[in-house]
Amino acid sequence: MRPARLRAGLLVVVMLATLWDLVAGSQTMQVVGVMALVGYLFMLRGELSLMARALLLAAGILSLLAIWRAEAPAGLLFEAFTRFAFFATFVLALSLLRLPAYRSRLVRRCGEAMLLQPPGRRYPILSAGSALFGIILNIGVLNLFAGMIEKSNTLTAAQGRTWVRQARQRRMMLALLRGFSLAPLISPMGIGVAVVLSNLHELRWIDLAPYVIGAALLIFLVGWAVDHLTGPNPGARSHGRPAPSLVPLGQFCLLLSSIVTLVFVLSWGLDLRLPIAALLGAPLSAMAWLAWQRRRLGLSGGPAAAVSLWRKLPWLVTPIGNEVVVLGAAGYIGHLCVALIPIASLGPLLAIVEPLGAANAVLAMLLVVGLAQVGVNPIVTVTLLVGLLPALAIEGLTPALIGSALMVGWALALMSSPMTASMLILSRFTGVASTHIGYRWNARFLLACIPLLVGWFLFAPW
Repeated sequence: MRPARLRAGLLVVVMLATLWDLVAGSQTMQVVGVMALVGYLFMLRGELSLMARALLLAAGILSLLAIWRAEAPAGLLFEAFTRFAFFATFVLALSLLRLPAYRSRLVRRCGEAMLLQPPGRRYPILSAGSALFGIILNIGVLNLFAGMIEKSNTLTAAQGRTWVRQARQRRMMLALLRGFSLAPLISPMGIGVAVVLSNLHELRWIDLAPYVIGAALLIFLVGWAVDHLTGPNPGARSHGRPAPSLVPLGQFCLLLSSIVTLVFVLSWGLDLRLPIAALLGAPLSAMAWLAWQRRRLGLSGGPAAAVSLWRKLPWLVTPIGNEVVVLGAAGYIGHLCVALIPIASLGPLLAIVEPLGAANAVLAMLLVVGLAQVGVNPIVTVTLLVGLLPALAIEGLTPALIGSALMVGWALALMSSPMTASMLILSRFTGVASTHIGYRWNARFLLACIPLLVGWFLFAPW
């Protein structure tokens, strides 16, 4: 068996064993999942990014510390590995939706319709569209839409005016980046929701929704206003053609609504927490979508969908190795840190932050953004803070406020840090340095948006 297919098979075993344990409860399946995970990580050696390797090293150091300091190190390390397996399962389950999406004519029609809108409507439609597509495609939406932008944004389309082409590139890429960064806020299936809800068991998505959706709307409106005020408007459409219909985007919204509805139905019908329901709903939706695309091949397309998924598994799994390791290792590290750091040792820190009350949510949001600028992945910061902050029991700092502020900080980090994967992808397509995109192209937006979000979290609880 080829290494790529073996890696894919091991990750599928991790997913199936973890789902079995989450739904039915089985320690045997936990052991199977952890063993498959160890095998998968072993096969990734030499193929990981610097960030992924650094997180694995940190996880190894913390594991040695746990063996030395913890009262029951074997149980603690096993729990941390099951945490790693949960996030690995989350990445793979959502990635399965990429296969039918990349093969979908509807997705291509939506992308073309959004890119060919007139300048006045292009930003809101492209930003909202990339947020919606980001729910299904995750970071794949950047590769898909950035490639389409570069292909369509030619000198001919700009009537030979280089400055128009550059302005369109900047405005469309920023709309794409900001929209993609909003996907974790607006989606109940997002990775931010999974990290927060899996740590704060008393919290529900409906508790987060008023804070995060309000913040997402604020970010969207600020981005639209900054684009309108700072972007040149070269005039009429270069080709003189009417704007394409947005009917395909409406059809995609219906498709997305059906997937999200399935997740909520599974959560309610099986009495499962929302992240677990998302882990079930995403593969089921992917199979149903694939079967619909192949319905003319007989038996409602089911067998053809299964064969296609099996053939394409290595193609799906190979690019997500770093995502699996970064997210899983962050969850592993967070679990060990919360267990190893005694709350009593945080007394001096508590004396400083306790008088601030709910304002600590703002500090947490800014900390996520600030650390991202020096290369600390938001996944790591959010995982640590969502485990530590509730344990401080600060008056006025509710779990919903903590979780939503951390999620918004995560979104802002994706829009600003030159070291995130999203920024590096746009830099590769545009040929513009990621620092220039984050700190020059996005400067006015960040200067306008961050103070408003600080005010939002200070006054929203009232």
